[in-house]
Amino acid sequence: MAQQYSRRNLDFMLKEVLNVAELTKYPYFQDYTPDMFDMVLDTNEEIADKILRPAYVSSDRNQPELVNGQVKVHPAVRDYVKAMGDAGLIGAMFKYEHGGQQLPTTVGAAAEMIRGSAHNAFVMFTGLTSGSSHLIYSFGSEELKEKFANKMVDGTWTGSMCLTEPQAGSSLSDVITTASPQADGTFKIKGQKVFISAGDHDIADNIVHLVLARIDGAPLGTKGISLFVVPKFRDNGSGSYTEDNDVISTGIYHKMGQKATPAMHLTFGDKDNSVGYLVGEANQGLKYMFQMMNEARLGVGMGGTYIASAAYYASLEYAKERPQGRRLNNKNLEEGQTFIINHPDVKRMLLFQKSIVEGSLGLLMECYLWEDMINALGRTSEEAKPYQLMLDLMTTVAKTYPAEMGIKAVNEGLQVFGGYGYTEDFPLEQMARDVRIMSIYEGTTGIHSLNLLGRGITANGGKAPQLLFGEIMKTIEESKTHEDLKPYAEKLEKELGRLQKVTMHLLGIGAKGDNEVFLADANLYMDFFGIVAVAWIWLKQGIVAKNALVSSNQEGDELAFYESKIHTMKFFFHYELIKTLSLSARLLDTEVLTINQEIEFAV
Repeated sequence: MAQQYSRRNLDFMLKEVLNVAELTKYPYFQDYTPDMFDMVLDTNEEIADKILRPAYVSSDRNQPELVNGQVKVHPAVRDYVKAMGDAGLIGAMFKYEHGGQQLPTTVGAAAEMIRGSAHNAFVMFTGLTSGSSHLIYSFGSEELKEKFANKMVDGTWTGSMCLTEPQAGSSLSDVITTASPQADGTFKIKGQKVFISAGDHDIADNIVHLVLARIDGAPLGTKGISLFVVPKFRDNGSGSYTEDNDVISTGIYHKMGQKATPAMHLTFGDKDNSVGYLVGEANQGLKYMFQMMNEARLGVGMGGTYIASAAYYASLEYAKERPQGRRLNNKNLEEGQTFIINHPDVKRMLLFQKSIVEGSLGLLMECYLWEDMINALGRTSEEAKPYQLMLDLMTTVAKTYPAEMGIKAVNEGLQVFGGYGYTEDFPLEQMARDVRIMSIYEGTTGIHSLNLLGRGITANGGKAPQLLFGEIMKTIEESKTHEDLKPYAEKLEKELGRLQKVTMHLLGIGAKGDNEVFLADANLYMDFFGIVAVAWIWLKQGIVAKNALVSSNQEGDELAFYESKIHTMKFFFHYELIKTLSLSARLLDTEVLTINQEIEFAV
């Protein structure tokens, strides 16, 4: 398989744009050196090369099956989870007291980029285990940590998150799974959960499910939801977790993509014998689960990015090797065909892919750096509050933009391959199937768009967007010091002003109390916001690249790398940022066409 990501670009983001070495000056990260960050990435590359890449196609062709109540998955999943556990990578970003290594999340995200580009479905097993164990460490009792979380971070057991029910998708206020208190302090769990990724398999001795349920008599809505640890097997009374806990694999969903990760329909308490253990306080479950959900949302954004990265490098390799036709100005049919990378439209598609992959990665890494700064400064400190506000606002954007644009980037890659891309002979058809779920995982694009405009922009008196726009203006002013970047700074400044105008217009509608009109085109607002945010990221990268070019005599591959950065930045501004013109026109349009209309769609 072709190169799937750029280590040089990861180094550029970590070392030159974000300067993660500065994190080691804070006590929280003082046990690290920059060389140690490189070693972490090297270890992940070794796991990707030895285990993940070789299994990518075979695990898709031989998808999990539910046989006699047991799900069987590709055997390489076991090797992968064990390798991650042995290397201490499942909980590497946790605090020391949580069994972790306090690795910066920026470095952990770069490591996930390496692994995910090699096999996007396998990484879900460790990602879910990491998120669920971290939640237990954060909110669970010492007993729950000892009995469950410790075995999860070392790869002995795995974890899952169980939110969605047949009658309640994104509407978690309609969760009806019940939890009945028992005399010994445990709860009897009864209900069904659907679309549970890695919810059953045969590669670990136990699966620890985190289940949202409603304790008998709890209030209706989200205020009455509690969180429970519900293992597949529970303690048999002698310290061995071998007793069946009445968690039944009712069915397995055969998906269009990410087939190596089983999506399960689970039934809890069919025999009235499923025991759950309360995490934290009653009726606080959704608040707790949001920690894992927000971690997963950034992970989904990363998923859209690393699948698009793998597709981009496969497309690039193909374009360099596939001869077809001649340059448009060449009428000499006696000359041999040119490689398709020389055709302008193919270059456009490749530049689009590159701009989306590297722009999305930059946006995500910026968010992860904010998380690192929150840890470095102290989560409850005044100094950390601006980072937390911006992270809360941008998590929904950093999930949605890479997911949606990752789909488009992979589709452009498939187009580069032409008819061959539509066959199993090349990996793009699998990647196109794999990436499609990313705009649905962890909240659909529509849900996140409602959240951005309806809550994120207005929360805390609008402090978060004020902080973010201030950061963007700092980048704009810095870029104006370079004469050839100044036009792009001015373009972004103009579009930032346009975004602020649109935002105030929509908030004015919202102030009148008609939320249907206010939020009717929230999806388009998300598009607008995401484009401006990624343009900011590209301008930041352009400044660093320009500084590198003017400060020293770059040669060879390094010269090409920095020049390519600036060229791709220009492409994004000329081809993507300009899309805000039509978006703003629609968002300022006073005619509403999607509500209060008697439309007969079946005509």
